[in-house]
Amino acid sequence: MLKEYFLEQVKTTVENLIQNCQLGQMTVDDNFSLSAEVPKNQTFGDFAVNVSSLARYAKLSPASIAEIISKNIKDDKFEICTAAGFINFKIKNIFFNDIIKEILDKKLDYAKNNKGKNQKIILEYVSANPTGPFHIGHGRWAAMGSALANIMKYSGYQVYQEFYINDAGSQIQKLGKSLYIRILQQLNVDIDFPQDEEEAKNFYTGEYLIPVAKEFISEEKQLAEKIKEEYKGTFDEDNLKYLSKYARLKMLASQKKLLENFHTHFDNYFSELTLHESSQVENCIKKLNSLGVLYEKDGALWFASSKYGDDQDRVIKKSDGAYTYLTADIAYHYNKLQRGFDKLINIWGADHHGYIPRMKAAIEVLGYNPNSLEVLLGQLVNLVMNGEQVRMGKRTKMITLDELIEDVGVDATRYWMIMRSIDTTLDFDIDLAKSKTDENPVFYVQYAHARACSILRHAVQEKINIIDNTISTSEKIQLDEKIYSMKPEDFNVLWTCDNEQTIDITRKIILKMEEYKSVIQMAAHNRTPYLLTKYLQELSAVFHQFYTFSKVLVEDENLMYARLALVKAVTIILKSALNLIAVDAPEKM
Repeated sequence: MLKEYFLEQVKTTVENLIQNCQLGQMTVDDNFSLSAEVPKNQTFGDFAVNVSSLARYAKLSPASIAEIISKNIKDDKFEICTAAGFINFKIKNIFFNDIIKEILDKKLDYAKNNKGKNQKIILEYVSANPTGPFHIGHGRWAAMGSALANIMKYSGYQVYQEFYINDAGSQIQKLGKSLYIRILQQLNVDIDFPQDEEEAKNFYTGEYLIPVAKEFISEEKQLAEKIKEEYKGTFDEDNLKYLSKYARLKMLASQKKLLENFHTHFDNYFSELTLHESSQVENCIKKLNSLGVLYEKDGALWFASSKYGDDQDRVIKKSDGAYTYLTADIAYHYNKLQRGFDKLINIWGADHHGYIPRMKAAIEVLGYNPNSLEVLLGQLVNLVMNGEQVRMGKRTKMITLDELIEDVGVDATRYWMIMRSIDTTLDFDIDLAKSKTDENPVFYVQYAHARACSILRHAVQEKINIIDNTISTSEKIQLDEKIYSMKPEDFNVLWTCDNEQTIDITRKIILKMEEYKSVIQMAAHNRTPYLLTKYLQELSAVFHQFYTFSKVLVEDENLMYARLALVKAVTIILKSALNLIAVDAPEKM
């Protein structure tokens, strides 16, 4: 937040100067804007505010404007110099001391804020059909969505996480028919899926239903034998209905278990089927009809969405009486709005971009603000293995999310899924994600945390209490209590050593830790969790530099404790950010 702090210093000073007619010809009616940046040349300062844009109003040179403003800024925590139209701020050591102390005092709450102002958000993501295992694209939505929820909660939003179960369409019957065949195969009936490509589209031929079939036979032995006896080349309707429900519940249970293992928690799993069973879909159609936005054409019922920003009208009810996918989706979003949420955030695949205007149209017609719907369109994941891209598809043998997690691990999978902007395609390199090298981003970050923890452990072993290679909990607490009780002035010793390189890297690491506040607020406001992975890598890089150039366990006890406090602060920030993206912060590696 320091960048914003200095920007506000200048903005407030400019406003005061204008009020007193001390900034050339500028008046209170001038609509000016300012920007802050980090100078490329660090000798100019830690932050710079460009005031050149004020020249057009003040009728003064940028250099004169910068000089006038800088002379009217009074603060003992930084030094000011000007260059052309820039006001440069050099932070004094007392400011750095305060940052360390604030981190130690607030610990994992250091960057917590209330920018969300308790706004009620419903965040819907993943929302896959319960017809098979998750592919890795689902993994990206799960990692992104859960990380975004954590970050937004940390920034003062009320976030309710929901998974919409698409369990009311023809795909559930296809699932039941597919399980039907797998059960009969397990009972030695000579049957297979259709070989015709068009007919095969009505089945899920993946091998993932084989274990489900075995489980069914074990749990429902008599019914399984009955199904075998009654099979005469066609599917019995009652048996098919039962198997469809059985398969749906088993697949959903499997999906839920995987999501929990993937550190992805949902507050609610909302069944599309309940919308139909409770007549919410039918009532929504009646509501739309009463508002005069439905009409009949060619035997179908249409929604006049083109009047509300859509590029064409949409079918709500087909000529055969079946509802379209859009119909239930409108009823579902109406249900969300009726539950009192201020903002509906959905994570959808990029191929759903056409649904946004039609859904906003429906929301507007139903009497709500169409801008209450916010959709994050995500690109897919290219899985790279042995240098080649792996093809994915639910109907055939595929690389599933659980297979990827088993191979790579939860931490690496989550980190990689999050570390690119959601609107860009992600190339997930399995070999690199598994590697224990600095080229692997998640290893690099986790190793930084483990290295910092190692320094603290060795401090207890070598300097504070020499013991038999073991550290008791009480000794850890003793060190923590010493660090947490330090005062800002205890960190003055950090700036008195002779090594300028060490002082520079110390300043750099403190500035990077303070930047965490801005990163959190930006990630929450812009819905960009990837900013945390970017920040983690930058902080880790600075810390690895600090480790190289700064000896912590020195003879000077005051300097040692000051540097240990700095290391402790690094562990706090690293762990906080890793917690928010639900990745482990190991103490040993």
